[in-house]
Amino acid sequence: MKKKLLVVFGGVSSEHDVSLVSASSVISNVPEDKYDVLKMGITKDGRSFLYNGDASRLPGGKWLDDESLLEPAVISPDRSHHGIIRLESGKTERVDAVFPVLHGKNGEDGTIQGLLELAGIPYVGCGVLASSMCMDKAVTNAVADLYGIAQADWISFTKNEYDAGGNLLESAAKKLGFPVFVKPANAGSSVGITKAGSAEELKKACEEAFKHDRKIVLEEAVSGREVECAVMGNSDPVASEVGEIVPCNDFYDYNAKYIDDNSALYIPANLDPEKRDEIRALAVKSYKALGCEGLSRVDFFIRNGDGAVMLNEINTIPGFTSISMYPKLFEAAGVPMPELIDRLIKYAEERV
Repeated sequence: MKKKLLVVFGGVSSEHDVSLVSASSVISNVPEDKYDVLKMGITKDGRSFLYNGDASRLPGGKWLDDESLLEPAVISPDRSHHGIIRLESGKTERVDAVFPVLHGKNGEDGTIQGLLELAGIPYVGCGVLASSMCMDKAVTNAVADLYGIAQADWISFTKNEYDAGGNLLESAAKKLGFPVFVKPANAGSSVGITKAGSAEELKKACEEAFKHDRKIVLEEAVSGREVECAVMGNSDPVASEVGEIVPCNDFYDYNAKYIDDNSALYIPANLDPEKRDEIRALAVKSYKALGCEGLSRVDFFIRNGDGAVMLNEINTIPGFTSISMYPKLFEAAGVPMPELIDRLIKYAEERV
């Protein structure tokens, strides 16, 4: 008997549109002989619907064009339901597992994970604590420091601390030097990030970052290569092949990751086997340090000069688009997308 999988997409997030592309890819690759798929979309203003149309209409928001294909529904926190409530009829429907394909805020920050914990429904990806820690770049950096994982020098402060004046920016420039990267702490993948090369640019970069979050992180710019490693599993996670990115922009920003496919991706990375093994081991160490389960993509720099491997970030719901590294990395390791999705669902079921 086939299991019922609920795929949730969209969301109130700056990464809403990318979620639609990722979800279309995920739904198209779910093994049809094992799962019946229910599709639940969350609009940019937070309404949720069961969508009864084709997944190919998700990108660009075209799934919302035909109201006859939309049915208001929500995930029920009542464990006796173990699934969704169809709001117009009041009927409940049990689901066996949920795959939240929700990038950024309200998706990979522990919020929907908390709802699914209340509901008692197995779900793909990290739990509440790991999701929220990895979403907050300052917390991620603090945990990495605690575990002795090498990374760029960094500082963090809130909007209130910034508004209070003082010499925050002067101290940051002295500690980190220029150029410096300024990031919202909780805005999601590459959103609101600016590279500042002077005191004037640093001030503007902070103001831009504060548009996305009330806490920001400043990091020294690391001159080096950018590599990524995909990890999946629970207590005994496994790492994929290592990939390398040569950004089409000054750095691997939101546009380069998800929209412009001119960035060069090399799988495997042009590194000797020993270096790739070092990165794979460090990816697993970082994954465990942050308490990750299910899946995450772990990103690193290889610093010019000494070749040091330095943690950049951990993404707990990585992209699943046609140009996304996570599925490409496991495909290179011999795990095609349908098998990958099946394994991720099984990891979700293991944790219940």
